[in-house]
Amino acid sequence: MLDRRSLFAATAAVGSFVGAAFGSSKANAAAHTSVNLAPKGDIEKRGSKGRLERLPELDLESKHDFVTGFRSFHGRFNRPASKRIDKILEENGLDPKAKYSMEEVNKLVENDPLVQMSGRTWISNQQITWKILQDHFHENADAYIAEMESADNVGPGTLELNPGIELPKYTKHEIHIQPGGYVGDEFAGHIYHYGTNSFYVGAIGDNEQDQIHIGTANRLPLPEDGKVNRILDMGCGTGQLTVALKERFPDAEVWGIDAGGPMVRYAHMRARDLNVDVNFAQRLVEDTKFEDGYFDIVTSYIINHELPQVNNRAMIAEAHRITRKGGYFYPIDFRSGGDKGRAYGQYRRWWDHRWNTEVWSREYHTLDFEGEIEKAGFTLNKETRPALPGFGARHAEKKA
Repeated sequence: MLDRRSLFAATAAVGSFVGAAFGSSKANAAAHTSVNLAPKGDIEKRGSKGRLERLPELDLESKHDFVTGFRSFHGRFNRPASKRIDKILEENGLDPKAKYSMEEVNKLVENDPLVQMSGRTWISNQQITWKILQDHFHENADAYIAEMESADNVGPGTLELNPGIELPKYTKHEIHIQPGGYVGDEFAGHIYHYGTNSFYVGAIGDNEQDQIHIGTANRLPLPEDGKVNRILDMGCGTGQLTVALKERFPDAEVWGIDAGGPMVRYAHMRARDLNVDVNFAQRLVEDTKFEDGYFDIVTSYIINHELPQVNNRAMIAEAHRITRKGGYFYPIDFRSGGDKGRAYGQYRRWWDHRWNTEVWSREYHTLDFEGEIEKAGFTLNKETRPALPGFGARHAEKKA
């Protein structure tokens, strides 16, 4: 069993390997450092690197550099773990290239030291990442609350908080083992933003300048008639895609909604700092409160694998209701629709579900998501390239 407070033991032995990762990231940071003329009430003790406000203390930034560097190292460390799983399959007379269920793979590798060390060091780094950020924001709570309060009612853009909202149970899990999750910590947005910058480095690349979200927004197709007057980002989190959509379509009315009040509050504050006119609201993806046919484009960014199947179906139905005829729904997430796959991927998926509080991930991956989209009345355009390379291309047009 994992001990959430045993933060450093598993990583100490391998910490020396991450030093090489720091040199280039620090040089890059120095090259892009600038001091912005921040809005009134904004905390920018050390200026910013382009779009990203630097963490306010050098000590904190150094710790964050460490966990980010370790995350990058761990991505390389996964390769021998993957080879080890293939070797275990061969030793048991099984084809490494065949497809297996999570249970079949886990039964074979659950006691292997190399495979389990890979998982243990990954989770330890995740815990350290959250802890150093949460400690800082809570230790300086008064200043950061005052910063958010100074932005709440100031544009550009608007913020709608609904503290009396009845939150579904699924919203209250500590996804990615983030303490408090997205709804239970007033600094969830701050913690999530800086923490996921670390995640991206170890997965699909640097995102300190929102470049992954910007690229995703720029790859979304236009409706067939070319009209883009209103856009909705469902489950917007800290609003990185939402802001990128407004930057691509500056004349459009752009909304981002999320169940997490702390998430949209941070998203609004950051959009204000960037001087981008976006509207954020604390609402549910199953009940957006918008009028029928209101949006030309409805999209989402990696939210569906965090939802139970019943809520995914409700989200798709709501997207169909609020999308205009001729508009489209484009949910961005992992491909789904099967419960078997290559052994290493299945082990990582099981492990992510079990230890990283991806509670609904297994349920999502067995869902015929594209089939559910068609059942809701959309027509899938299968010629569209993925807006986020490596993920599903789900361009769902509302023809009638």
